Amino acid sequence: MYALFEEAGKFMTGRVLSEADASAQVELDSGKRVKVKAANLLLKFEKPTPQQLLAEARSQAESIELELAWEFASDDEFGFADLAKVYFSDNATLAQQVGALLRLFEAPHYFRRAGKGRFRKAPAEQIQQALAAIEKKRLLQLQIDDWAQELAEGRCPAPIRDQLYRILFKPDKNGPEYKAVVEASRATQTAPLDLLQRAGAIDSPYEFHWRRFLFDQFPKGTGFAALQAPAIADELPVAAVRAYSIDDSQTTEIDDALSLQGLGTDEVTVGIHIAAPGLAIAPGTAIDQVARTRLSTVYMPGHKITMLPDEVVQSYTLQEGRDCPAVSLYARFDAQTLALRGTETRLERVPIAANLRHDQLDALITEEWLAQETPPALPDLPAGVQPAELAFLYRLARHLKAQREVVRGKPETFNRPDYNFRLVHSDEAPLGDEPAGRERVEISVRKRGAPLDLIVAEAMILANSSWGQWLAACGVPGIYRSQASLAPGVKVRMGTKALPHAGIGVPAYAWSTSPLRRYTDLVNQWQIIACARHGKTAALAAPFKPKDADLFSVISSFDAAYSAYNGFQGGMERFWTLMYLQQNGITEIDGAVIKDGLVRADNLPLVLGVMGAQGLPRNAHVRVKLGAIDLITLDVAGTVVERLDALDAPAAATDEEPEDEEAAAGPIAIAVDMNAPAVPAEDAPTP
Repeated sequence: MYALFEEAGKFMTGRVLSEADASAQVELDSGKRVKVKAANLLLKFEKPTPQQLLAEARSQAESIELELAWEFASDDEFGFADLAKVYFSDNATLAQQVGALLRLFEAPHYFRRAGKGRFRKAPAEQIQQALAAIEKKRLLQLQIDDWAQELAEGRCPAPIRDQLYRILFKPDKNGPEYKAVVEASRATQTAPLDLLQRAGAIDSPYEFHWRRFLFDQFPKGTGFAALQAPAIADELPVAAVRAYSIDDSQTTEIDDALSLQGLGTDEVTVGIHIAAPGLAIAPGTAIDQVARTRLSTVYMPGHKITMLPDEVVQSYTLQEGRDCPAVSLYARFDAQTLALRGTETRLERVPIAANLRHDQLDALITEEWLAQETPPALPDLPAGVQPAELAFLYRLARHLKAQREVVRGKPETFNRPDYNFRLVHSDEAPLGDEPAGRERVEISVRKRGAPLDLIVAEAMILANSSWGQWLAACGVPGIYRSQASLAPGVKVRMGTKALPHAGIGVPAYAWSTSPLRRYTDLVNQWQIIACARHGKTAALAAPFKPKDADLFSVISSFDAAYSAYNGFQGGMERFWTLMYLQQNGITEIDGAVIKDGLVRADNLPLVLGVMGAQGLPRNAHVRVKLGAIDLITLDVAGTVVERLDALDAPAAATDEEPEDEEAAAGPIAIAVDMNAPAVPAEDAPTP
């Protein structure tokens, strides 16, 4: 005796071994024995065999026209055998009964299941809706098949091109465009990105990286709504100083400037003047919402996306020739010992005498020039900027750095240079507002720790540390960066408590010196302004109170955005470095082994995996032959062709700045439903 029964929505057959009132023991074709409830037994039969019965039943099922069966079926609940008798004959065979069961079961849009082997007719209007949906699905599948075929043949349908970045990085897996790419990828055994690239979906490697970043971070675009910079209501006193900023020529958001008073006396006062948008922009206003959404300016070679509209930036930037609103920290030093005697914070207008530029003065203002007892005048130095002032500031900067190094427990070593990127159109004209990805790239080296660099860096560290400690003393929360120790693996953290920053060597560190470029600095500026106005009662007047959930929200959002922005900047610098290799026909580079087969180029901002470097010691100097360059994945491989240093040469000094070297080596992982990991940016010992 055989039985046909339903189990978990499937029809199964087997030999009945024993039977009771409530259940039966059935042996399946596989030999497995199962206990089947009596209610689940639909048919019992002696012949034909189950295999023969099911084969003939499927044939009978295919012959049943659903519309006709629906017409013939009872308006009341009925069993599958009842329909077989109506549709075929009163003497419907076992195969015809099972065929009716299979057909009813696979057509829920015509027949609703009412129990084990029992059904009801679906209402006519619902059938029409279901049939329309089925037809729509059929046509959609045909469309998917057509798109997949086009992709396989090397053509990209417009709907897929329009959805390119969503398909690759945030796909709707039920979307027809995504399904077409997956289908074509499987059919051609080609990775989705390679498939789309071959089909012409990607206009250019540069556009791919740029549009991908915009899709992920700026889905609504990078433009600003029309916003007017509010005026500062306070009547601010004009400071009796002449300040000057030190930035690159491309810098438009001039956040900081310096001044010096008392040179030649026993006490010298250094003024650190920070642009003060916080005096005009209030939390919760439209401009604040824009800044809080963006959280930081995004930098990349040849272009940037500012945190604030340019019209707003120009209202508060420290532009030369103007008396600019500023939050100023005045630090008083002993002129001989350089001991810090005290600090004071003022809200004021600061006359900006000059905007000095690194790229114009770094070659002139050198350590040798500053080391002279009376540095001679420089023709390119703006009027009002005295060589003696720069010499004192440089001496002070070196002193402050040495003090921090005592706290750190070891000196800061920066052997790796910074690199400047300049993009030039093919006709050698200066670059316009936004790169097209075809510009010629020029890469120049700028040594870290150059005098002007060091002057600004130490002044900003002093301000960020002093204000961080002052906020804590006033009981006002701020956004701090801290590092518990210099032990391997100890990361820099952001929080609301004034904790030591071991990497910089200060007791507290609150980013406060770039309020036009970083939202954390703007938040801290609001808190500092409250302290400047209210002193010890500032906690009552500050916009953010202790344990303010909104402050923690800012930290969380900023951390994520800043990492993504830095990762994009690193990726675009790598892109233009690879372009530089191609444009200049560079096929070999010299570099030093880092670890695990990675090599850092000597004269380019490039880290790459190199075959043959795996067994070499760290800092071994090698010559590398470059392989093919992929500007989409930002990948380039290399092979060691020569060891340049002596095998027993001592290890070279290394830069202590933490860096995710493996991530910096590329390639970027890109696949359907897979986002490339962003390279996290750690704090350098300079701000």
